[in-house]
Amino acid sequence: MATDLVEVDQAQPHREVIERAAAAVRRGLVVAIPTDALYTLVADPFNLGAVNRVFFAKGRELNRALPLLVSDALMVEDLAGELSRRFYLLTRHFWPGPLTVIVPASAKVPLKVTGGTGRLAMRQSKSRVAAMLIEALNQPLISTSANISGLPTCVNGIDVFGTMDGRVELVLDGGRCAGQGSTTVDITEPYWRVIKEGAIKEKEIAECLEIPPG
Repeated sequence: MATDLVEVDQAQPHREVIERAAAAVRRGLVVAIPTDALYTLVADPFNLGAVNRVFFAKGRELNRALPLLVSDALMVEDLAGELSRRFYLLTRHFWPGPLTVIVPASAKVPLKVTGGTGRLAMRQSKSRVAAMLIEALNQPLISTSANISGLPTCVNGIDVFGTMDGRVELVLDGGRCAGQGSTTVDITEPYWRVIKEGAIKEKEIAECLEIPPG
């Protein structure tokens, strides 16, 4: 596969560029885009061929879940099982932003996307590129860091292209992504826990929830 590199203005993306990325996703292909955190690979979570391409592109183990980007908490309600008060507290406080929340997945989500766990990690990004792409497709997107598993995440489009050339259909080059990675918090158990700390600190989550971590 020949990978195309197309420039994108992160603040004011051109519709033509977004539509080109959307067309690739509709065909079941993988696209790399800049976000408010870091560069991410996006694809259609309901297309198992696309899901497999994401695993191939990253060299990712099949038992590892793939996070999703969503437009808002309302979209999550269609993808998740029962949502707790913690979910609404966190998303009202931190979304859109660099917080990924793990919730129970609904039967609508392919089990392969959850890595066989039945749990789903989701985030609403501040990124205009991500928001416009989700809007164009009217659906959530797989969103996993644009790197080979085990290697550092790329922070600019040229590095993504160098790493993912031949593995993805398209790279939208928005220059450097200066943001920190997203923090991931699991709220599926009686006691919440931070799986990975990024831009949002555990103390901030604890203050939001007003309960100590387990």
